[in-house]
Amino acid sequence: MLEKTNVKVLDKVVVRFSGDSGDGMQLAGNIFTNVSAGLGNQVSTFPDYPAEIRAPQGSLGGVSGFQVSVGTDVHTPGDSCDVLVAMNPAALKQHVKFLKPGGVVIVDIDSFKEADLKKAMFKTDKPFEELAINGQLVEVPVTSMTKAALADKGLDNKSVLKCRNIFALGLICWLFDRPLEAARRHLQKKFAKKPAIFEANSAVLQAGYDYGHNIHASVSTYKVETEDPRPGIYTDINGNTATAWGLIMASEKCGRPLFLGSYPITPATDILHELAKRKDLGVKACQMEDEIAGVCSAIGASFAGNLAVTSTSGPGLALKSEGIGLAVMAELPLVIIDVQRGGPSTGLPTKTEQTDLMQALYGRNGESPLAVVAPASPTDCFTMAFEACRIAVEHMTPVILLSDAFIGNGSSAWRVPEADEFPQIKTPDVPADKLAAGDWHPYDRRENLGRYWPEGGTEGATHRLGGLEKDCTTGAISNDPANHEKMVLLRREKIARIANNIPLLETMGNADADTLLIGWGGTYGHLRTAAEELNGEGTPVAFAHFRYINPLPANALDVIRKYKRVIVAELNTGMFADYLQAKLPGINILRINKIQGQPFAVSEIKEHVKNLISK
Repeated sequence: MLEKTNVKVLDKVVVRFSGDSGDGMQLAGNIFTNVSAGLGNQVSTFPDYPAEIRAPQGSLGGVSGFQVSVGTDVHTPGDSCDVLVAMNPAALKQHVKFLKPGGVVIVDIDSFKEADLKKAMFKTDKPFEELAINGQLVEVPVTSMTKAALADKGLDNKSVLKCRNIFALGLICWLFDRPLEAARRHLQKKFAKKPAIFEANSAVLQAGYDYGHNIHASVSTYKVETEDPRPGIYTDINGNTATAWGLIMASEKCGRPLFLGSYPITPATDILHELAKRKDLGVKACQMEDEIAGVCSAIGASFAGNLAVTSTSGPGLALKSEGIGLAVMAELPLVIIDVQRGGPSTGLPTKTEQTDLMQALYGRNGESPLAVVAPASPTDCFTMAFEACRIAVEHMTPVILLSDAFIGNGSSAWRVPEADEFPQIKTPDVPADKLAAGDWHPYDRRENLGRYWPEGGTEGATHRLGGLEKDCTTGAISNDPANHEKMVLLRREKIARIANNIPLLETMGNADADTLLIGWGGTYGHLRTAAEELNGEGTPVAFAHFRYINPLPANALDVIRKYKRVIVAELNTGMFADYLQAKLPGINILRINKIQGQPFAVSEIKEHVKNLISK
């Protein structure tokens, strides 16, 4: 029996599961994440999918990874891992670079045969020496132990091998003292319609856990600190699911049914999948024949009085641009969700970037302003999806929500909010006295310059909208030059006035710092952690993060002007920095940029900031 004499007590630990794209690393990682969240740990995950649909088994191109950080004060999945699980040589070769010095490497030694090593392009028959692994190596016969555990279950060999990931999960649960019953509940839910498969995985889970008690080796085990969470219902949620649920909440709060017109595209498709399940909540989710049909169906639904949404990624946003312009001209509420990925063209479908910002801000013909917001984390996707809907409805405008693959696929522990924690959305219905007097026109405006939004079929509110310019008073088609200029300026000012209805920008970190680190969207966790660590190490830094992009918070430019040195970090070549620079011509904005399809590492942010400060 392995004595737990070498126990490390940490505020957070990082585990990375890696294997073939068919080895179930995402499932094992997700279950471990959910179990940890249920124990009161904060969690942050990074599913790292291969770009190939299905690369050859055992090849370097087919490796799939799932990294999770669990513990307290967790804002990122971690730069490197304390424990690496590698199901084959290719996974080890691709992901050993993420292992911390002295960390634990668990390998399925049954998968390290000569043929396996050749597939992974090892030069020798000693892979561990070849990689110069600086850690505690645990060689586990995962495949043979899985077969032994299922010898009497009557499963074919293919079904048996599919359970190897759950053996590894059981071993990791032992290593971190996670309760097996919680893991079993997740397996039972996953395989609810396949009881034989559940029983097999349950047996393998126990076998992996028991193996941890019986291996004759010395390995560090870990005690992970937990927090006393605020009372409520907690779950592990990924950004795409949180986005879908935020839209549903917004529909409840504005009293209009939710309609999604969409076309499948990586990495946004899960939003369509989740909303398609929610017919019980009155959601209408339609998979259209293409991206253009997706946005146009949503525009039609909005005209009819529905809370309308379309979801996509960068290539689809380009295809939707003409339709979005129509929604700008018609001044209809519409939420366009862009889960950004690497580009251009089809680019890197499974990797993350922030390279659609300029397309969101300016990627339409003519003067076509709209609002742009960006969630900061997987759980913030709920809040910002709600906010996108609120802004769209209350200001009668299209709103682009810029999520990204990192937070869309990644997950965090989330407390399910109470209904009264979110405000009612003030739907701009046409006043009854205007309808009764016959004194209403489609482009009559309220104080915030938004027009009214009659629900389809409202008596006395029959009207037309379209892509041709309209008279500012009657709503009839107009080619008058002065009227066109007036309408262009009205639409622009309407977006600017949204700044009166969003939170002010706040800074965190060292209040006396003369350096301000700025980020936006899904880079929040890495940048916040970097700022905290820099301050802890004696490098004073303030940090500001933008979730509202257009318009900016009303105080944003004044806040930035207070600092001697301004650094913008983003996963592109400097789009947000350019955007701010245009508004702050007298300030030299410094930049930290990364365009590798991967999120920032905290360590690289810190290094860049120190270098920029020292110049």
